[in-house]
Amino acid sequence: MKKILFYLILVMIWQSVYSLTVTYLGIWKPFYFPSPLDVFRSLWELIRDNILLIAVLASMKRLLLGYSISVVSGVLLGLIVVRYKYLDENFSSMILGLQTLPSIVWLPFALLWYGPNESAIIFVIAIGSTFAITLATLGGIKNVNPIYVRAAKTMGAKGIKAYFNVVIPASLPSLVSGLKQGWAFAWRGLMAGEMLSATKGLGQVLMAGREWGGISQVVSVMLVIVVLGLTVDKLIFSRLEASIRYKWGLDRA
Repeated sequence: MKKILFYLILVMIWQSVYSLTVTYLGIWKPFYFPSPLDVFRSLWELIRDNILLIAVLASMKRLLLGYSISVVSGVLLGLIVVRYKYLDENFSSMILGLQTLPSIVWLPFALLWYGPNESAIIFVIAIGSTFAITLATLGGIKNVNPIYVRAAKTMGAKGIKAYFNVVIPASLPSLVSGLKQGWAFAWRGLMAGEMLSATKGLGQVLMAGREWGGISQVVSVMLVIVVLGLTVDKLIFSRLEASIRYKWGLDRA
């Protein structure tokens, strides 16, 4: 109830700013700064015409596929790099540098290698989030409490057995945080790809609103993306993170 009230207050503030700056003072034009009513009207039109459902399904399909690829490749890359000291000393900084690159800079490569199709968008999504997950894997394993490793060795767990039964599970809290960050980067890659080369999807609907001067449609798509992101975080990442933290004694039930 408190959250609903909070968002209602935000909408009221938004409407007040719109009324003051657009209606009364004329500082902005309606096509520069839409009112909440205009945004919700655009959202309803997208829902009514079935445009939003088609766009969400297309975008989520690309997002889930690209993100799944990034999770597998990011975790494997992190495990390989942290396992060998030479790679860790020389490759970790390169991964950090690659992670700072915006997803959209990979789009020219994707278009050259794959052409303007689904594969190009999925590549941008995957490459945009892989390195964030890799860095989380590296950091999580490096920051495992040494007492866990010593205790495992005392009980006879050594080598690969200790690595997979103790070190990797102990790094899961950090890894889940990396998965959440990778999810955010995957969304950025999705929008970059869809805004430039997709025939359908949320990015294409957003671009259509921009080209037609429908700023209310742009804002409505932004709201949909925020809601989808928060929903996935609430249903999956937050529950997973809370469960792992509780199992490792980092939080209360």
